[in-house]
Amino acid sequence: MTSPIRVKSLDHVTIVVKDLKATRRFYVEALGMDEVPRPNFSFSGQWFQAGATLIHTILEFEGSGRAGAAACANSRGHHFAFLVDDCHAAAQRIAAFQIPFVSPPKQRPDGATQLFINDPDGHLVELCSLPTSN
Repeated sequence: MTSPIRVKSLDHVTIVVKDLKATRRFYVEALGMDEVPRPNFSFSGQWFQAGATLIHTILEFEGSGRAGAAACANSRGHHFAFLVDDCHAAAQRIAAFQIPFVSPPKQRPDGATQLFINDPDGHLVELCSLPTSN
């Protein structure tokens, strides 16, 4: 019998979007990710580096899925999360970009702080910072 699959890490998340410029503004300018080169696919898109994980975007076209998601009005929907140094500082940056909060910074029972926002296509995005040790 072969050994079980051992997942090493999350390599990438792919989302379908309607507007590459708005998507780049959100992920690069607001969240501070780096845009990185992507292969020369036959369809338009962008790749953004989020630590060790990539965010792949695909511009909606006939051969893709539909762009976005129904904007989630609470933090209990499907989402992906990014670890940040300071969730409260991230909240100030988000506010400066006039991105509305789905849920402003709040402390989880384990002491971490989290906030939720929607990207330009309605994908629910969490920013989370770990508790600080005293």
